[in-house]
Amino acid sequence: MARVLTSGLALFALTGPGWGQPGPVDNRTVLGADEYLSAGADAIRMGRYDDGIRLTELGLERVQRRNDKAAGLSNLCAAHAAKGEPDRAIDYCSQSLALNPHNWRAYSNRSYAYYLKGMFAEAKSDLDVAASINPDARQLAQIQGMINESTLRPRVITEDHQ
Repeated sequence: MARVLTSGLALFALTGPGWGQPGPVDNRTVLGADEYLSAGADAIRMGRYDDGIRLTELGLERVQRRNDKAAGLSNLCAAHAAKGEPDRAIDYCSQSLALNPHNWRAYSNRSYAYYLKGMFAEAKSDLDVAASINPDARQLAQIQGMINESTLRPRVITEDHQ
């Protein structure tokens, strides 16, 4: 059950090629963006991670636009996180953010990858940055709930009755 939920979160955080257009919350897929990046994003959304990774890597070899590269790298991050490979995911998200530091999806994806590693402070930090860019993103609340569930310990106070 947890594996299904976590894979779904990575898919929510998937970036479409051409994300990063002007405006902090513009999620359009740009027509004319590389067909491999588009096909890779579609494959990742459908849970075909290995195909999506292969197609996205082909697209990244061809694209020149900085924001297209950033989107493709964020998609690789999402795919590797969904596959349970957080170290690879973190590296791809960091590369994406070096190209586009305003990509809330890359912060969200990296937050999830940090969560998978049990690095909750780092996950929370990235989640806060993502929320500052796009406070209305639903998946941010989902990741926050997962972090809270893992880090908050219930406290029970009992009383002695005599």
